[in-house]
Amino acid sequence: MTDTATAYRYWNTEWQKADGSSPWAMPEPWVMNHASTLAPGSRILDLGAGIGRHALALAAMGHQVTALDAAGASTAAVAAAAFTRGLAVETVEAPMTELPFDTAFFDHVLAWNVIYHGDESVVRRTISEVARVTRPGGSFMATMLSARRLPVEQAKARGREISRNTWVFEGEGDKIHPHYFCTAPDLLSLLWGFEVFTLFDRPHEKPGSWHWHLLAERLA
Repeated sequence: MTDTATAYRYWNTEWQKADGSSPWAMPEPWVMNHASTLAPGSRILDLGAGIGRHALALAAMGHQVTALDAAGASTAAVAAAAFTRGLAVETVEAPMTELPFDTAFFDHVLAWNVIYHGDESVVRRTISEVARVTRPGGSFMATMLSARRLPVEQAKARGREISRNTWVFEGEGDKIHPHYFCTAPDLLSLLWGFEVFTLFDRPHEKPGSWHWHLLAERLA
């Protein structure tokens, strides 16, 4: 099977250049609002942690945080920042499709702007792994690329669909690597084992940067 989860190679370089002034350094309010409803000391997996904007903030709230990323520069940045701030954050370098954790280990899994980096088989394997490591009654928060964004990307660069809903684009940036764009029915069909509480589609910082935002509970 061809590995399409290759965007971490691009982000490994980006994380080496990022610092506290990066837009990737500020935690998302929705993430933090949900974290404030969790029991103190909850076990949280920050899947695709980047430079640790969420892992560090969640640890500062008193949660037990594991920051996982396939990019070594990411885990190094998180470990260094955690040490500087006196925070206890475990860092793990591993692919999102093979999570090295026990079944039902986490109370909450966060996957902000990460799972869609690959084709549908990558997305399915990752969500299956998330379901495995989340305890029954635990929560899962994630973003996914919306199909509404696809025309926006097509207007910027020439692209081709390499498999169902999976596109690569010419030029610079991480979209030279496979990205999965989905509709709401597509996304819901992938969430076996979860009860979806919240699902909405909105742009991020740039106009047209449509992302699905979901919050779900692991079924027993």
